Amino acid sequence: MHERRGAAGGHALLPAVARAVLCAALCAVLCLLPLTGCQGPAERGTAADTAAAGVRPSGYGAVFLAVGECSSFGAVAPTEVPCAGERAAARVVAREDGRAGNGPPCPATTDFVLHISERRPSGDEDGDGAVPRGYACMRRLQPPHPGDPGGGGGPRTVVGDCVHDIGGGKVREAACDGGGEYAPQFKVVEAVATRAECPTSTGLYVRLGGERPVGCARPL
Repeated sequence: MHERRGAAGGHALLPAVARAVLCAALCAVLCLLPLTGCQGPAERGTAADTAAAGVRPSGYGAVFLAVGECSSFGAVAPTEVPCAGERAAARVVAREDGRAGNGPPCPATTDFVLHISERRPSGDEDGDGAVPRGYACMRRLQPPHPGDPGGGGGPRTVVGDCVHDIGGGKVREAACDGGGEYAPQFKVVEAVATRAECPTSTGLYVRLGGERPVGCARPL
C-alpha cells in the first residue's frame, strides 16, 4: 500500500513539472520572436525596412524627376531628392519627353528648365538603367522666383516682364527692379495675336509664343 501511494504521489507531481517546463519553453520562444524579424502591422513598411530592401520610398524615385518631385541644387547634374529634405531646391511642375525646343512650353512661371539626357542612373522608371531624353520645368521651393513676371529670368517671357535690347533683333530678360545683370529698358504690357493689335505706346515687339505670340513692350 505504501508503494502504491508513493507511485500515485509520483504520478501526481508529473503534470506540475511538465507545465513548468512547457511555460519556460513558451517564454523563451516569445522572447526570441522580435529578434527573428516578426513584426506587427504597424512596424511594416518603415523607412528603415525600405532602405534595407533597396527600394525607394513611395513617391520618391518611381519616375526620375516626375511632376511633383524635387531636385537638388544645381542644373548641370540634377539629383532627385525628397522634397522635405534639406537638399531639395526646386519642384517639377511639368515633365515632357524629347527636346524642349520641340515640345510643349513650360508653364509661365517656370523658374528654369532641366534638360534630361539619356543616361544610366542608379534608379529610373522601369529599372533598366536608362532615362529617356526629356526636360523638366522647375519651380524653386524658395524665392526669389525669376520666372515670376518682372523677375528677370525663366524660360519664357510673359506679360509683366522687362527686357533689355541687346541688338540684332534680340532682347534679354531683365529684372524690372533693376537688380539684375541688365538694366530694364522695356516692359511687356500686353500679349496679342498680331502687331497691329498693340497700343500706340508700344516701342518694341517681343516674341512670346502661344496663342498670343506678340508681346507689346513700352519704353521705361
